[in-house]
Amino acid sequence: MTQAVETPDTPTLKSAVLARFVAETRYEDLPEDVVAKAERHILDTIGAGVAGAVSKEAHLLRAALLEAGEAPSGRATLWGEGASMTPLNAALVNGTAAHAFELDDTGGCDHSGAVVLPAAAAAVELAAAEGRTVTGREFITAVVLGYDVARRALEACGAYEAHNGAGFHSTGTCGPFGAAAAAGRILGLGEHELAMALGLASSYASGLWACVHDGAQSKRLHAGHAAWGGLSAAILARRGFTGPSQVFEDVWGGFDKSFAPSSRVPEAWTAELGVNWKLRRVSIKPHASCRSTHSSIDALDNLMAKEGFSADEVAEIEVVINPFVFGMCGARDLHPMNSAQLSIPYALAADLVFGNAQLASYARTRRNDPRVAVAMAKVRMTVDDTQKDDDEPIVRVTLADGRVFEERVPMPLGSPVNPVSDEALLKKFRSVSEMVLPAETVETLAERLMHLREVEDVARDVMALLAVEPVTHATFDV
Repeated sequence: MTQAVETPDTPTLKSAVLARFVAETRYEDLPEDVVAKAERHILDTIGAGVAGAVSKEAHLLRAALLEAGEAPSGRATLWGEGASMTPLNAALVNGTAAHAFELDDTGGCDHSGAVVLPAAAAAVELAAAEGRTVTGREFITAVVLGYDVARRALEACGAYEAHNGAGFHSTGTCGPFGAAAAAGRILGLGEHELAMALGLASSYASGLWACVHDGAQSKRLHAGHAAWGGLSAAILARRGFTGPSQVFEDVWGGFDKSFAPSSRVPEAWTAELGVNWKLRRVSIKPHASCRSTHSSIDALDNLMAKEGFSADEVAEIEVVINPFVFGMCGARDLHPMNSAQLSIPYALAADLVFGNAQLASYARTRRNDPRVAVAMAKVRMTVDDTQKDDDEPIVRVTLADGRVFEERVPMPLGSPVNPVSDEALLKKFRSVSEMVLPAETVETLAERLMHLREVEDVARDVMALLAVEPVTHATFDV
């Protein structure tokens, strides 16, 4: 095994430092709060992926792969589909499905769960086919490391506002590094192989925000492609395929120098390794919409609860918003569903009409409800050029009797400092998973995932449940 040796003249490459961190970190090195949070995010992402099995994107992708020659069965499970494919294509489909309904977590690379979990799960089944068992503790460790590396990629580009503001969807551009780290750890790669896998992952970095203008399904594909690319990078590296060792250095063609030439923070790749665990900053989404809509939904909910007014009393809702988020979430398109999930006006209207912005509120029949159009007409967007890109909106509600109430939620529900309870998390998991899988299977999954550290064999005790024949193959009403 080749290892980088640091001397005054030859500083250790960042990829080598990261590879050593991924290879040497033990489960025992993880703080208890990080382990507990990992279990919650693994459960949440798997629930999102199971629900996504009935998404149009998952159905189209699976059909396209079969048309292209994919065998009707393989070694890795398609979550909630009662079917399997090759590990690479399972990662592609499951990653796309996990992001399909905007149910997956955020605040990592951005959507780290939908990238890291499908790659790690496919690697588990690849290992099982080779006669190796992956325990829950090993799986947790790999996932935590994947989240860590994925977030570091985004921070090296200057973080969310700079990188996404430049037009890149960071889930696609930064996610492959996290997927490669997690999959490589599960596949038992050594330091040199992991460094090569991280370098190879750069070849799969892609994804543009052009999808926001017409609700294109490509946004969902970004997560699946990142999972597929990261797993591919790990498999190739295990076979001896080389990647660029200087991919994170300040050289021509380096990742952050190329993707973020004016905002890059190259030291972010290795700063506070093993101390500042990046999973701690990731949020779980209680609403089935873009995270940038959540603060406005929470503000409306808080005002209604605090001031005691009903939806029928609302005359106007003004949302004072920064230009960046307005450009992403200020539109009023209801079709396709992807567009509605990126719309603050629709989110607030759904909250008024249906009492929530959960997945059922985004179904086509709900979007076509005539009451929605009436409620959306009450929503007025005001762009405030003095707000920063990461400022949450101010929501100002005017009632029919003239009273005015105002609220700003700086940390939406589900954020690390404003977390959803275990009860709320499990309620979400059951509601979305039972769309697809039998209730008894969902209950067993929930029990095992919430205590994943005690699971002896992830392939046998978790993946096998995800392979159960679903109660429906019908596409969700998009």
